[in-house]
Amino acid sequence: MAQVLIEEIRSGMLPVGDALPTERELCDRFDASRPTVREALVLMQSGGYISTAAGKRPRADKPTIENIILTAGDHIREILGQAESGAHLEQMRQFVETGAVREAARKASNVQITLIRNALSDNFAAIGSETFPQTDIAFHRSIVAVVDNPIILTLHDRFVSVMLASRPALVERQQHDETMYEEHRCIYEAILRGDMVEATDIMDRHLERSYRSRLAPPQKIGVDGVSTT
Repeated sequence: MAQVLIEEIRSGMLPVGDALPTERELCDRFDASRPTVREALVLMQSGGYISTAAGKRPRADKPTIENIILTAGDHIREILGQAESGAHLEQMRQFVETGAVREAARKASNVQITLIRNALSDNFAAIGSETFPQTDIAFHRSIVAVVDNPIILTLHDRFVSVMLASRPALVERQQHDETMYEEHRCIYEAILRGDMVEATDIMDRHLERSYRSRLAPPQKIGVDGVSTT
């Protein structure tokens, strides 16, 4: 059932934006029970082929980059587990952003450099506050945006914000934020000079240090044999 309806959406027989038939109509058409119809609709929604709104019938839709990446992220966490998937996503982020900063140092326009500079200023103003993580994300995003690739930018938007939100709270926020800002400033200055090697090296070390600083310390065995942290 789901595949038939998906093919109708792909072919235009069921136009994007049009409401799907009612559950009763689908039951009659496919000689199926309501639970079967609902399972098909859930499958279509997970694939991005229908959109839903409270109190309204599902409407035909087509998958977007955002939907595909969001669904993939959920599957990765289910398959690998939170800890391992987090490490893999951090590695992916490092790969994407070191490549992006190299491109920024090589070809960023004056407008793009200004946007990076503005993001850096916002990052400085947020030191010690709860909004610092958001300005951190915005600074890195301004660099990734230079690549001008919607798929890469969507990966960054979807995964980086989730990764940062899932990290444990900081004890020494002020010191952490100041360190992060200084590293951001060095990255910006390398971009401004057009130094691709230094910009890439600083970004690589910055992301590596940032991730490892958030790892919980392993438990220790105390004198009495009781584990401690």
